Amino acid sequence: MFEVFEENESEVRSYCRKFPTVFTHAKNARLTDRDGREYIDFFAGAGAINFGHNNPYIKQAIVDYLSQDRIIHALDMYTEAKEGFLLALKEKVLAPRNLPYKVMCCGSTGTNAVEAALKLCRKVKGRENVFAFSGAFHGMTLGSLAMTGDRFSRKGAGTSLGNVTFMPYFNAFEDEMTSLDYLESVLKDDHSGIDRPSAIFLETVQAEGGINVAPVHWLKRLRKICDENDILMVVDDIQVGVGRTGYFFSFERADIVPDMVVLSKSISGFGLPMSLLLMKPEYDLFKPAEHNGTFRGNQLSFVGARAGIEYFDKEKLDMRASDYGHIIMDYLREEILPLDERLKIRGIGMIAGIDFSAIDSKLALEACHKCFDAGLVIELAGREDCVLKILPPLTIDKEDLVKGLKIVKESVKNVI
Repeated sequence: MFEVFEENESEVRSYCRKFPTVFTHAKNARLTDRDGREYIDFFAGAGAINFGHNNPYIKQAIVDYLSQDRIIHALDMYTEAKEGFLLALKEKVLAPRNLPYKVMCCGSTGTNAVEAALKLCRKVKGRENVFAFSGAFHGMTLGSLAMTGDRFSRKGAGTSLGNVTFMPYFNAFEDEMTSLDYLESVLKDDHSGIDRPSAIFLETVQAEGGINVAPVHWLKRLRKICDENDILMVVDDIQVGVGRTGYFFSFERADIVPDMVVLSKSISGFGLPMSLLLMKPEYDLFKPAEHNGTFRGNQLSFVGARAGIEYFDKEKLDMRASDYGHIIMDYLREEILPLDERLKIRGIGMIAGIDFSAIDSKLALEACHKCFDAGLVIELAGREDCVLKILPPLTIDKEDLVKGLKIVKESVKNVI
C-alpha cells in the first residue's frame, strides 16, 4: 500500500507514520483517504488550515486568479496580488488594532521569517546574543533551531548552535513571576556571564512546547523588561496567530505591542507557502536584497491571504474561536479530567492539550493511535510528546467538533 513512498521517499518523513493511509480529498475539517474513509481533522496542517480545507470563498479567489493567466512568480516585484493583500492586511487587521507595522515578505516557510527577524534584531541593536525560552519551538534552520529547545530537533543540526541564551518560561517555577525575576537578575548582574541580548523571542502560547499559555500579567511584565533594557520583543505567531487563540494575534489579549511579529502557516488562507515579518517602522533597516529569497513573492498566497483576511473579518472567526474554545475546554473539564485525576488540561481559544506526563508520557502516543483508528487525525506536543494536542480548523462544524471530542474521550479512556 505504501511501497512507492517507502522505496522512494527519505526516512525523514514523520506524520505519515502516525497517520498510515493515503489521503486524497479534504473539505473543511474532514479528510478522505483512498478507500473512501473520512477522518475528522484535529490537526489542521499543524496550524496551517485555520480556514478549513478548500475553503470555498478563498478557493474561488485563487481559481479566478489562475483562470485569467495572472502572474504567478514575481520575486518581490510590484503586483496587483501583493497590492491587494497589503491593503487588506492594513485596513482590516493592522489599522483597527492600532498596529503600525511594515511588512516584509520572506521565504516560503515560517523558519525563514524567523531567520529574517534574527538577522534584523542583531543588525538593529548590534548585539549577537538573543534570549529564547525553555519549551520554545521556532523552526528547523540553524538560526531558528538555535532558539528551539528540544534536544531531538537540536541534535539534527549536526553542529553547534550558539548566540542564544535560554530563559525559564513562566511554568518553570511554582511562582510564575520567578522566571522573570531570574531574567531580570541576569540583565542587572554585571557578573552574570550572559551577554545582553538584542531581542527576546517568545511564543505567547507554546504549541509544540505542550500548550503552555503565558499569563497576561507575565506578558505585560516581559514587555516592560524589554522596554527598560533596550531589548526588542519578537512574538512568533506562526502557529497560534490568525485567530487561533480567539484573537487575530495571540498577544492582543495582553494589550502589548511587540517590536516584531513573525507569521506563517494560516496567513496564506489556503495552506499555501507564505511567511511574513512585521516590524515597527523604525526597525525597517535592511538594505535592498540584504535578506531575500526566490519565493518571497508567492502570488497565489497573496490572493489567498487577502481572501482569508476578508473571510476572517466577515465571519468574525476570532469570536467563533473564542466560543468554540469554551466548548472544548468545558468538555475537557467535564468529560476528560474525571477519567483520571492525574490528567492535566491546558488551552486557549481553539488550541488545547491533554497532558499525560503525571501518569505515563507514552500513553499520549497510544491515545493518538486510538484516535486515528476511530477516524480522528490528532497530533502530540510537549516534553516526551506527553500532550495530546487539539487543533481543529476554526471553521469546523459544531457537530464534527463534538464528535471529535467524543473520540478523544474514548481513546483516552481506553489507554488509561
